[in-house]
Amino acid sequence: MTSTATPLSSRSPKVGVGELLEGLRPSFRFAEVSFDSYIPDPNHPSQAHAVERLREFSETVGRGSGGGGLLGRLFGGGRRTASPSGIYLDGGFGVGKTHLLASLYHASSGQRAFGTFVEYTNLVGALSFRRTVDVLSEYSLVCIDEFELDDPGDTVLMSRLMRELADAGVKLAATSNTLPGSLGDGRFAAQDFKREIQVLADQFEAIRVDGEDYRHRGLPEAPAPLETSELESVAEETFPEAAVAVDDFSELTSHLTQVHPSRYGQLVEGVDVLVLRDVETIESQSVALRFVVLADRLYDQNVRVLASGRPFDALFTEEMMSGGYMKKYNRAVSRLTALARAGQMGEDAL
Repeated sequence: MTSTATPLSSRSPKVGVGELLEGLRPSFRFAEVSFDSYIPDPNHPSQAHAVERLREFSETVGRGSGGGGLLGRLFGGGRRTASPSGIYLDGGFGVGKTHLLASLYHASSGQRAFGTFVEYTNLVGALSFRRTVDVLSEYSLVCIDEFELDDPGDTVLMSRLMRELADAGVKLAATSNTLPGSLGDGRFAAQDFKREIQVLADQFEAIRVDGEDYRHRGLPEAPAPLETSELESVAEETFPEAAVAVDDFSELTSHLTQVHPSRYGQLVEGVDVLVLRDVETIESQSVALRFVVLADRLYDQNVRVLASGRPFDALFTEEMMSGGYMKKYNRAVSRLTALARAGQMGEDAL
């Protein structure tokens, strides 16, 4: 029988430092992926190239720094190394970048960390910058998923963190929808932070991953929203053994402003199906960006979604979908559509 889980809007997860560090590993969805389980699209040779290059890179992890990191030399003088300390996967949403990043994590040796951009910035907030550097300097590989610079503070923070980790011989890998030299474009006065952004760009070897959104390749259109009155009965019939959380969309979006985005993973723990009543178009950019993070965590944990109200392709305003964060919003729509399709079909999301 379907069990009732606590609504997300009634949860206030508290995450300690130990839990933050323990959580720096691939999520449930990517816990067992590998380079072999990534199927390159033959129409896009860059995908096969990315797999080959990452296999090669994985063999260098845990083998020493080769005399220090590149970023330290950029600021401290000395001889520049022949190659960067990091790999940066650039490509559109749905081409499998996170799959590849998690595969690198699994294929590499030594102590490794895997987390989203916001999880690392929160770790700095919890530990202090210096302590974070000390802790992560003991790792052989630090993987950063969804790398985006949304404000000047993050730009300076991540520039310093990458510089010091590279100095310590830590290998770095990141995914993003934006080339490293273009981070921050359309979001803040990026030209005022060219030095920090260039430091980040120089640190990585950028690898382009082209392709179509695999979550919707060859699949029918997204399912239409359900009627609010039928949501819970459909959940009961479709997922009789599942833990179902039922939330009013307006209450949930309001609650998200009270919970730090780094805790959204804990917010959805133990939930198999999320029922969302009366979805509306989000008008506030700050709320929209938080909902993007929630969508990512729902997708990571394969939480199927049943929703009424507006369809997910109308979740964000037209202005948002064409602005500086458009790639984030498109990724969220793609992932939520996959979860909604899985919810109505009673399957796992792609």
